[in-house]
Amino acid sequence: MAGDYYEILGVSRDANKEEIKRAYRRLARKYHPDVNKEPGAEEKFKEISRAYEVLSEPEIRGRYDRFGEAGVSSGAGGASGFEYGDMGGFADIFESIFSGFGGVGGPSTSRRRNGPVRGDDLRLDLKLEFREAVFGGEKQIRIPHLETCQVCSGSGAKPGTKARTCSTCNGVGQVKRATRTPFGSFAQVSACPTCNGTGEVIEAKCDACNGAGRKQETKKLKITIPPGVDNGTRLRVSGEGDAGVRSGTSGDLYVYLFVESDKEFTRDGININSEITISYLQAILGCRLPVNTVDGEEEVTIPSGTQPDTVIILENKGVPKLGNPVSRGNHLITIKVNIPTKINVEERSLLEQLAKIKGESIGKGGLEGFLGGLFHK
Repeated sequence: MAGDYYEILGVSRDANKEEIKRAYRRLARKYHPDVNKEPGAEEKFKEISRAYEVLSEPEIRGRYDRFGEAGVSSGAGGASGFEYGDMGGFADIFESIFSGFGGVGGPSTSRRRNGPVRGDDLRLDLKLEFREAVFGGEKQIRIPHLETCQVCSGSGAKPGTKARTCSTCNGVGQVKRATRTPFGSFAQVSACPTCNGTGEVIEAKCDACNGAGRKQETKKLKITIPPGVDNGTRLRVSGEGDAGVRSGTSGDLYVYLFVESDKEFTRDGININSEITISYLQAILGCRLPVNTVDGEEEVTIPSGTQPDTVIILENKGVPKLGNPVSRGNHLITIKVNIPTKINVEERSLLEQLAKIKGESIGKGGLEGFLGGLFHK
């Protein structure tokens, strides 16, 4: 027994024609057999179509409201006698809903498919050394890609010949297949199997590219790495992807950068971090030491009494800001102090004298405890 048509479409009994039409479009798209392959989808689609058939026509809907299914089983043109050519507004709805699925034929299904086609984009992963990422520069790469065949100029046909119009599809690039269903005839559109949707057939293929119009080549290319790039930075090289088909434009090359770690420097945004280790005497007395930076060696001052993990900042010695290389981050140098575990007799004697001068007792904690205490007061 048929269910309530209003419930099937999910509309109220006083819904207007536009609301019923919207409900039908939504449900038809969801349950159409060409889209939904789940068990029961086709039966559901038939229910939806029958409900719309009845409720979309005011006169038939009026009979249904008064008498139910009995009032429309013969007068509404039941499913057994329902033909696509008699659908009226049905056809317009189906055409707009399913034209993208190769269902009912609309203007889009007769479009030629042998026009220019843009080439594919390509991706290359490129490793950089730490300093290359900081300062940028030129890198030479080798990229395999499809290039337009120079022998046939991309036509795919042997020089002196040309492609002919496909006789199967008459140059349209598509073929239609009519299918009759309980709800009418539907046209299914697919790519022409003879010409693979191009609309043309090449009888004498180019020997250099075997009729493809493109050849796989490995190309040398110089690319510019801007200063300040980091892991995951993506560079776009326009027009260096695969060549297009039938005079289509070339795709682009996308270069993804990966920065190798450095044994001395680490990076935090546009700042650079490193460490140096000094002796306890250098920490106590202070000194000047050469340190390595990405720009080369530079002398820094270690103040007397420097504590472990003190950070010295070298301004504008970090990473250039990407897109604005004039602006640079800082280089942060963390000071590590080497406290000796063993000292000779002379060093011990001198340090014991220093301990006496400072009034420090070293009997309990030992001299090493005294040295450690020097850096935490």
